Amino acid sequence: MFEPVSVRRSRALLSPKARLTYLAVILLAAGSSVLLFEPQRLLSAGWPAQLSGAGAVLVFGLAYGVCTAALVPRPLLNLAAGAMFGTQFGFAAALGGTVLGAGISFALGRTLGQEALRPYLRGRWLRAADGQLSRHGFRSMLAIRLFPGMPFVVANYGAAVSRMKYVPFLLATALGSVPNTAAYVVAGSEATSPTSPAFLMSMGFIVLSLAAAAVVGWRKRHRLRGPAEGVAEAEREPASV
Repeated sequence: MFEPVSVRRSRALLSPKARLTYLAVILLAAGSSVLLFEPQRLLSAGWPAQLSGAGAVLVFGLAYGVCTAALVPRPLLNLAAGAMFGTQFGFAAALGGTVLGAGISFALGRTLGQEALRPYLRGRWLRAADGQLSRHGFRSMLAIRLFPGMPFVVANYGAAVSRMKYVPFLLATALGSVPNTAAYVVAGSEATSPTSPAFLMSMGFIVLSLAAAAVVGWRKRHRLRGPAEGVAEAEREPASV
């Protein structure tokens, strides 16, 4: 028997390729909105005067999460959090927003992109990275957050396409983002005193973390080569009869 047109249409609209198209449209719209409206300026310069105290911190954290999911660079938001709320409350807002934004991106990537993209993980580097995230999700994501060489959004969607679970992803994001987030927030809170010890220490930590990320990335490249070559070799071997 033939399926009703409505059923076929529903399947087409919910197919993996269609959902991937929706994700691409969402990301394109988000990126375009960031370029046109620059919401990071609204967070720092155009904050409503009636908002203050804990309510302002909460609203900022929510806006931070949405903005990071919309591709706004986290360092700018971290600096704004420190400049607006000081070290303690700024850090709370920034870290909460970081986890929220990561969760939004992960949910979008997992729901709309995973099924469509996984069949294309055929390159040896992609397959090795996917295997690392799928088998050792928590510690791999913790390392990525501690040594921020990989862009935040790329890490979120890479984890979403892998078989990594939600809880390890969010927990590793929360723990691993603490040092770098704190450094940027302190730098923002002390921006008016660029010669203060706190500002100099935070900037020094940021520079060192970037250098450490480069070293870790270089070493990880060589460590991934082994598993990737092993996968390629296994694929070349004929199946035993």
